Amino acid sequence: MNVGRLLGQGQGQRSRAPKLDLSHNIILYLEDISVSFDGFKALNNLNLYIEAGELRCIIGPNGAGKTTMMDVITGKTRPDVGSAWFGQTVDLLTLSEPEIAAAGIGRKFQKPTVFPNHSVFENLELAMAGDKSVWKTLIAKLSGEQLGRIDEVLKIIGLTERVEALAGGLSHGQKQWLEIGMLLMQDPELLLVDEPVAGMTPQETEKTAELLTSLAGKHSVVVVEHDMAFVRSIARTVTVLHQGSVLAEGSMDQVQNDPKVIEVYLGD
Repeated sequence: MNVGRLLGQGQGQRSRAPKLDLSHNIILYLEDISVSFDGFKALNNLNLYIEAGELRCIIGPNGAGKTTMMDVITGKTRPDVGSAWFGQTVDLLTLSEPEIAAAGIGRKFQKPTVFPNHSVFENLELAMAGDKSVWKTLIAKLSGEQLGRIDEVLKIIGLTERVEALAGGLSHGQKQWLEIGMLLMQDPELLLVDEPVAGMTPQETEKTAELLTSLAGKHSVVVVEHDMAFVRSIARTVTVLHQGSVLAEGSMDQVQNDPKVIEVYLGD
């Protein structure tokens, strides 16, 4: 993992980022989004709305467009047509990837990307939002407020007892929690979390459900996941993607009993 890349996500200068307007209680608008790759429509007239403070689960078969959707939200992929707004006033399609991160969108990929040769504490310190060079980061004395924030995040992710441990020595689940903590250090409004429980033990999966549920309200959280038992344990609203569009949306019971969803996804 590149230190400069991570710190760049915390830069982009949150203080100068566009102000987030949540007056309509919607934090993310994706409207009529289409993306094609060599003639294949990865997203096809996708419409998705995420409420402020919501925990939303996105499911769907491979190739449904879940990753491309997250790529559009974070600026990695530009749609052919459509609009993407963060709150009422932030046009995501006009911002670069670092600017989108600075505006308050954090993304956690499926594979944890922590600094293995640094301690849990140092990983959180390096991820802290702010305009700073790597050298300044390593020699700076943390303020009481910064130390308090690290302590708070350690408690949220359940790694207070492992604060001095090298990240490389953590279990798979603990690395996932640490990376979520690294995102939290940047104080994002919206977190995108990709398959967080893949490869986890049942105990780690249960703790991850508790962690993500605890984040809802203060943050908006979008979870892409294939583990249906895990989705059921955390979801209030589930969106099912198929062939780049929303196939169904509602409670887990509603989507599980939807004939269209059973046919294209759950029936497998």
